[in-house]
Amino acid sequence: MADDFVFVLASGEEIPVIIQTRRGLRNITLRPRVSPRREICMSKPWLVSNAAAIRFLESKSRWVNQIFEKSPAKVKLVPGDEIEFLGRRVVLVHDGALRSNKFSDDGEKLIIGGDVSMFERRVRDFIKSEFLRELKAVVRTAPAELWPKRIAIRDTTSRWGSCSSSGTMSFSWRLAFAPYDVMRYVVMHELAHVRHMNHSPEFWAYVRELYGFGVERAKRWLVQNGGQLHRYF
Repeated sequence: MADDFVFVLASGEEIPVIIQTRRGLRNITLRPRVSPRREICMSKPWLVSNAAAIRFLESKSRWVNQIFEKSPAKVKLVPGDEIEFLGRRVVLVHDGALRSNKFSDDGEKLIIGGDVSMFERRVRDFIKSEFLRELKAVVRTAPAELWPKRIAIRDTTSRWGSCSSSGTMSFSWRLAFAPYDVMRYVVMHELAHVRHMNHSPEFWAYVRELYGFGVERAKRWLVQNGGQLHRYF
């Protein structure tokens, strides 16, 4: 049998809490989930009351808040919404007569074609393709000896970029929603790993050399605001 409660985040968002009693369990287990539903699942021993379980949850409130802050509630995009990516702000427009997607002549609209039921998916795919194109352009601003053999885009939640010994560099396409200089910082960070496969003082000095002034500002922005890059899709 399960009882439902609500945990209120610092943001005011109400997260459903599902408590289950399990025979043979010795301790309370706590599992915040951000996908496919935002909820908190708890299991407790038979002799532990629901009130005690809730008190335990409240004692972990800081940790729980951090988890949901890093994965904000999804915002569903519909025609008429305004979004910003890769340094440009556009209004989303649907035109079912178009078979492809494009920017308007004045650059102020992103026009999405096809069936409206595929609207969000087509917006996402367009942003990903634009991000990959811009990503390659940023890489080419660095010395050629640092260029990766292959560039891949991923949808990771814990890492914005990675550099493998095989010569492949991977980047989270969510960086498309970050300020341009923040995206460029992540690229230079990974390119610097070609020379320094660590985070030594020499590595950071080389990142600053590649990036120029403002490395710490870009790094700080990503730490403080990175979770918001996952609010769409």
